[in-house]
Amino acid sequence: MKRETGRQYLWHSITWAARVPTLLLADTTTGALGQVEVMSLQLGLKVVDRARFCTGRYGFTDTFRVEPRACPQQAVAERGGQCATCLERDDFRFAHQVHKSGHVPPALAAYMAQPHWLYIATFANSVSKVGTAAASRRTSRLDEQGPIRATYIAQAPNGHAVRRLEDTLSRELGLAQTIRSTAKLAALIAFDHDHVDAAHDKAVDRTHATLTAAGVAPEREAWTPPPESHALRNFPRSPERAIYPHDLRTGEHGFSIEACSGSHVMARLSSGADDIPYVLDLNTLKGHRVLIGNYTSPRTTVQGSLF
Repeated sequence: MKRETGRQYLWHSITWAARVPTLLLADTTTGALGQVEVMSLQLGLKVVDRARFCTGRYGFTDTFRVEPRACPQQAVAERGGQCATCLERDDFRFAHQVHKSGHVPPALAAYMAQPHWLYIATFANSVSKVGTAAASRRTSRLDEQGPIRATYIAQAPNGHAVRRLEDTLSRELGLAQTIRSTAKLAALIAFDHDHVDAAHDKAVDRTHATLTAAGVAPEREAWTPPPESHALRNFPRSPERAIYPHDLRTGEHGFSIEACSGSHVMARLSSGADDIPYVLDLNTLKGHRVLIGNYTSPRTTVQGSLF
């Protein structure tokens, strides 16, 4: 997708479907959904207004593939970031309830019939979660989560079985099924790899014991992080990094992206005002209309660490 200066786009999200961090933008004039590779991107933007618009839905293109589709009406967002029409047509919204005898459209039933994986992911704040991924998405699912460590711990024959296992581990071990993006972001500023490793290994060991007791054969296969996340996942003592101090939803912003983990990026200001790397969540802009152009961020003063 060629970004045109002065053109307005609807910001969708960061996708890792091709194992490369890619920004999804919908052209507000044509409605077409395009992709822009994130790495080394020089990005200048300004949000048009505070309103949030529908980012469409996911549609099934065959048994195993799910693809994003832009909202044809470009309607104002309602529940869950969608308009009522896109929500009604989004068969994938039932995916997390299929094991509880919920409504299962035919396309979703075919998708859920494929093998699924259960995993443990541990983030920079040393908090672990249990999650699931279809076999066709087992790598990209973890890429988009942005953990520091992750391990596949069991394979299930279908989505129904894996979600029952997920609920069991969550209930018996107190493992979360979701981690807030703000918590992930804050922890990326400074974290202890040893603590993360210890927390992850403990969660995996406890999970193995629980699965074995339940008669499920556990596995232990490490997720391989994408190279684009290396600089964010491996925290050096120097140079320092900081949370980007400005709200992306107001004002003008410009920066150059150097690393990406999930929806979080490490970037330097395009204005060259300083050389400190900033960490920010690009999904903050989801559902907002933005102008792409030669914009720069406000000048920023960051106090260095006292220790």
